Amino acid sequence: MGYISQMPDNTTRFSDRVEDYVKYRPGYPEGIVGYLRDAYGLGPEWVVADIGSGTGILTKLFLQNGNRVYGVEPNREMREKGEALLVGYAGTAGAPAGGAGKFVSVDGTAEATGLADASVDMIVAGQAFHWFDPDRSRTEFERFLRPGGVVVLIWNERLVESAFEKEYEELILQYGTDYTYVKHKVNSDERIGEFFRPAAFALATFPNEQLFDFDGLKGRLLSASYIPKEGNEAMLHALRKLFDRHAAGGRVRVGYDTKVYSGILKP
Repeated sequence: MGYISQMPDNTTRFSDRVEDYVKYRPGYPEGIVGYLRDAYGLGPEWVVADIGSGTGILTKLFLQNGNRVYGVEPNREMREKGEALLVGYAGTAGAPAGGAGKFVSVDGTAEATGLADASVDMIVAGQAFHWFDPDRSRTEFERFLRPGGVVVLIWNERLVESAFEKEYEELILQYGTDYTYVKHKVNSDERIGEFFRPAAFALATFPNEQLFDFDGLKGRLLSASYIPKEGNEAMLHALRKLFDRHAAGGRVRVGYDTKVYSGILKP
């Protein structure tokens, strides 16, 4: 979520967008936990590492499942916000069935987590893997995963299907600074397959959506790292016109496919 590894501003890209990120980024469907339970036997006793945990949006799903979760995040502002939002989980006891897990915040990267050898049962990454160095992160994952360890890579992929969604995409293409670069880096089956090889991976897709009034849509747009925070009056004017054209009942819908790639990285 908040993770970047290969650009010059690798740990500061989201630093000025933390509040918008918390308020306006989409969550992850709760069905993901049930899917991983059925597919791999995920239980509350499993230790999970959320790599690029950002403000803890994905982390919270697994804490609510009773898991102990290491939130590994190099961006200080994002990490501190996650610590504040998840303070109720920090320092709690163990992970009994049906109980709350324990959150442990870690200043680290996908390539150097600082986690102990063979200490984690499952690695998850939400909206983050495309920023990892695939070779170095794979080596690091294999080091701290236990045998049979599972890796789960998740993206909320914004849909471009409705008239509103298509025009919103065009607005981002027009005003985004490096949107095409970021979009190019996001997952593909080929890139995911290369990371897991020689192991196989599975793909599950969940429907997801957000409903926004204008302030919410504005916040969602400004939460993206490729959107300028200053000098954007023309962009916001265009956004207002776009909203007014398509709003129904004072809201617009942003749809997503939540894609979950998973596999056993370390037999």
